Amino acid sequence: MRKSGRPQIWIVEDARSVYERPFNDLLFHAHTVHRAHFDPNQIQLSKLLNIKTGGCPEDCGYCSQSIHHRSGVKPSKLMVPEQVIEEARKAKEGGATRYCMGAAWRSPKPRDEAAIVSMVKAVKALGLETCMTLGMLSSEQAKTFADAGLDYYNHNIDTSERFYPEVATTRTFDDRLQTLALVREAGMKVCSGGILGLGEDVNDRIDMLVTLANLPTPPESVPINMLIPMKGSKLVDAAPVDPIAFVRIVALARILMPESHVRLTAGRASMSDEMQALCFFAGANSIFIGDTLLTAANPGDDRDSSLLRRLGLTPETAV
Repeated sequence: MRKSGRPQIWIVEDARSVYERPFNDLLFHAHTVHRAHFDPNQIQLSKLLNIKTGGCPEDCGYCSQSIHHRSGVKPSKLMVPEQVIEEARKAKEGGATRYCMGAAWRSPKPRDEAAIVSMVKAVKALGLETCMTLGMLSSEQAKTFADAGLDYYNHNIDTSERFYPEVATTRTFDDRLQTLALVREAGMKVCSGGILGLGEDVNDRIDMLVTLANLPTPPESVPINMLIPMKGSKLVDAAPVDPIAFVRIVALARILMPESHVRLTAGRASMSDEMQALCFFAGANSIFIGDTLLTAANPGDDRDSSLLRRLGLTPETAV
């Protein structure tokens, strides 16, 4: 179903014009684009495992794993590869085709690289796509993980360049883009998206998507998160995101990046089934399965299975 071609270069004003279309027109446009590139009745299932929890020196305002926040999350050591592999087997049995592993680091330490490589090779040997999110990378680290067979590297840009300093001060927006460039240069696929509900305005949300769409090669995977206010974090009292505005951003992501998997990520546990159904119609075609998402709640397999069955959606098969 997928088609390849030279990505369109977007300007913010044009993207804003698309975003502001009447809701039905926007969804019709997004669904038409989605149907031209994907099977509209298939959902890609991923599983996310926190392989190293807490103790992160970054001050991202939304994160419960930052040492700057009194969230109650206890730091842990990096999991051993054998434990990760066993969890990956369970994920595959549960229908996942992509296995994502995340560590709360600013960047990987050299002493941990061998374990990361072992995890990648073993999980890939199970027949799963592999993804890691480990913070910023050097060019050498990116090459090491690519050589190990890592398929995807996740590094979200979170929000617009304008608003980013309100979210984190321990690294810059350019640092984020530099890591994405190194990942791409090493030959890995890019997973990068953002978070809605950080206090940004609609222009920031649109600008974030335009930034991703205008990368030399847009991300193959675009996670759209809805903020989960975490205890002890700077954004614990953040206002909830309007559901219609969230669906509009999903639709815009699909239109701007027609060949990317658009993933409903954090926040699904608080979304109604109807809201998720609108997101799927608007072009979202990937979710994380399981009861937890790093340190936050996720809908769980029973609720997801029920929803997908009611909507007539089936899991995407491994490529």
